[in-house]
Amino acid sequence: MSYRGLRVAVVVPAFREETLIAQTIKGVPDLVDRIVVVDDASPDGTGRVVMELADPRVTLIRHPANAGVGAAIVSGHRAAVADECDAMVVMAGDNQMDPEYLTDLLDPLVEGYGFAKGNRFYSRTSTRGMPASRILGNMVLTFMNKAASGYWNLVDPQNGYTAITRESLELVPLERVARRYEFENDLLIWLNIADVRAKDVPIPARYDAEVSTLRPLRDGPRISWLLFRGFWRRMWLKYTLWSFSPIALLFYTGLAMLLVGLGVGVWTTVVALQGTTPTAGTTVLSVVPFFCGFVLLVQALVLDIQGTPD
Repeated sequence: MSYRGLRVAVVVPAFREETLIAQTIKGVPDLVDRIVVVDDASPDGTGRVVMELADPRVTLIRHPANAGVGAAIVSGHRAAVADECDAMVVMAGDNQMDPEYLTDLLDPLVEGYGFAKGNRFYSRTSTRGMPASRILGNMVLTFMNKAASGYWNLVDPQNGYTAITRESLELVPLERVARRYEFENDLLIWLNIADVRAKDVPIPARYDAEVSTLRPLRDGPRISWLLFRGFWRRMWLKYTLWSFSPIALLFYTGLAMLLVGLGVGVWTTVVALQGTTPTAGTTVLSVVPFFCGFVLLVQALVLDIQGTPD
């Protein structure tokens, strides 16, 4: 078994998936060499159901304590790499990811991409059946993730249906990647830092009996904070420390000028409110640095978009 010369593993993170894990595993096509199921300390019979299937391709890993979906995926990836697999596809244990599209994710890896992911927003009808709250949340996260990760060509960053090559995975410090729902977002940032080519694959959403445990009010601020930190990590490692590219020069200079202009503008406004009319020179010291800084930041953004690994 293999697919176009690739030894393929499917990584299945599972938590409380007793009712759906069997359907998920049975749906994995024969072209897959290994199925690594990671039971993230489920309190139900998830692990027992996996063992009862007796599929010779299955390796079951049990976490002693719940560590999060990202930690489960990392455990699965490491086991697949140790088993000398060439490509790893993540399929959640809730049967949400249609195995019919598994080869669509693998094809870009054969073509030279290091990472491929599903995209549920490829047409006006492709999200039919997806809750409206998820659509809105993904729209917001897509833009935030584009800016943080630098993958301006990718959409639907929360889509966990992904495929990655062993070589790309070895470029990522897995011990530093986020362990919970932020995993996909953080992984994209690390992959961009490593300059890994990534591609979106159109895959429609599929919702059956699956119930999401992601909570926007609880997880949204954590993901936003991760993206903020990830943006600065990418700017420092990729554009400053390792190369000091024109993007870094434009970005830092533009940010400094914009902050100076904004600071002078705030000070001028406060003085004006106290009854002192600002001079023309003071106004210029606010307006000129602000707009020059804005232009430099836009130029840095354009270069970042043009530099997207693709």
